[in-house]
Amino acid sequence: MDTLTGLLDGPKARGAFLLRSVLSTPWALRIEDRAPLSLITMLDGAAWILPDGAEPVLVRPGDLALLRGPEGYTVADHPRSEPDILIGPGQICSRDGASVATSMALGVRTWGETRPGDRRPSVMLSGTYLAEHEIGRRLLGHLPTLLVRPAGVDTTEDTLVRLLATEVTRAEPGQEVVLDRLLDLLVVGVLRSWLAAPDGEAPGWLRAQADEVVGPALRLLHDDPARPWTVAALATEVGVSRAGLARRFTALVGEPPMAYLANWRLAVAADLLRDPGLTVAAVARRVGYGDAFALSTAFKRVRGLTPQEHRRLAASAETGGVPGEGVGDVVRDVPAEPSSAARSAVPPTTVVLAAG
Repeated sequence: MDTLTGLLDGPKARGAFLLRSVLSTPWALRIEDRAPLSLITMLDGAAWILPDGAEPVLVRPGDLALLRGPEGYTVADHPRSEPDILIGPGQICSRDGASVATSMALGVRTWGETRPGDRRPSVMLSGTYLAEHEIGRRLLGHLPTLLVRPAGVDTTEDTLVRLLATEVTRAEPGQEVVLDRLLDLLVVGVLRSWLAAPDGEAPGWLRAQADEVVGPALRLLHDDPARPWTVAALATEVGVSRAGLARRFTALVGEPPMAYLANWRLAVAADLLRDPGLTVAAVARRVGYGDAFALSTAFKRVRGLTPQEHRRLAASAETGGVPGEGVGDVVRDVPAEPSSAARSAVPPTTVVLAAG
């Protein structure tokens, strides 16, 4: 697996929240659902997205807007429109503290409010990931608050938007899986555009996968994290000196090779711990720790909780959502302690990719 594939393998929706919103002008929604990642596209009409503390960005039909949580934001027909609808955790929708989920329901996964005589209301399609995928957190931590990919950059993804718009209003067996996979494909497409853009402000360790020395080193670490790597062994594999690899890796990635490996091992372990069929000892062996005690010690030191505690919290997040009186159910997750490299980097606020 190449490094980029490993990073993009993160978005794997499991019962993601998909909604088609139909709204008459003027309209404004305040989003405070604390979701880790959301995708918004306009099917008809335009919308302004106003991230907290950043300039508003206009989203036109076909544009794809990716929003990194958990901070709140506003979506409106105009930057000066005042929100009167609040969408909170669990997609609980309210106005002046009272639920409007039933009164604003318009059909299968469709919701909104139209006014008599409005022949062409705004139509928005949104998809929300309700829980973070562990390995994807390394990428998530470096995403801008708002990332916009204009329509027309990729005709395949434009087709996916139309397909998602059709599928979201259908109620058939297995429909949730279809919607999850379509959402994943769209999100990965936006991320690929961002990573490939010369001015996309992707962090250095993501761009390092293209380097002729560091790229192969990253692939080796990702492919076989359980191997007892040393800087010398890694340098031998990629055909450079130990000192040369250490300097180049640290300069491009932002941390030394062994520090990167340690963080990667714990990220993989955190993901594997979601599988109840794997013991902590088995997970430890698969990521390069001698036994369960060694993994538990490292896990507790870096993430602040034991593997068993993490497993219980992850299981609760997957299956123990608290129902709400909104348009969906809440699924809570506990954020992991970021790596040293993630803590040292400050994600950009807003990135609007140029049309192709």
